Amino acid sequence: MNIDLLFKIAAIGILVAVLNQVLVRAGREDQAMMTTLAGIVIVLSIVISEISNLFTTVRTLFNL
Repeated sequence: MNIDLLFKIAAIGILVAVLNQVLVRAGREDQAMMTTLAGIVIVLSIVISEISNLFTTVRTLFNL
């Protein structure tokens, strides 16, 4: 596992948190929620691709 993956996830989390706070203080709670959901979807897509790579590696390792 690469340390860059953790930095990407942390950067997305920080960016989403800042955007969320700015939007909430501006009175746009709906857009803040959508921003949070978009951040979660992006992180989940990154994690799912890494899990897919893990399963592929395990398959090739055990010749399945």
